[in-house]
Amino acid sequence: MDDEMLKKISYVNISSYRAKTVKSLQGDVKIPTKIAKDTGILPNHMSKVLKELKEAGIAECINEEARKGRLYRLTDLGDEIVENLE
Repeated sequence: MDDEMLKKISYVNISSYRAKTVKSLQGDVKIPTKIAKDTGILPNHMSKVLKELKEAGIAECINEEARKGRLYRLTDLGDEIVENLE
């Protein structure tokens, strides 16, 4: 495993919110309210967490133009990271 990958895994692991969100998205496409419900993270925190994961290239929004009901999934990088989380 290369250093970049280790940094990304560490980035996700540092924040329990990021780790829970990535695990919730594993193999699935979800809207933020569903992720919030699954993880126990307040919905108002979820958009920040998703924004961080998006900026890090770990998650992506597949219908960016939608105002409501945006769908999120893990990128290939995200899939790789979730397999290496404790």
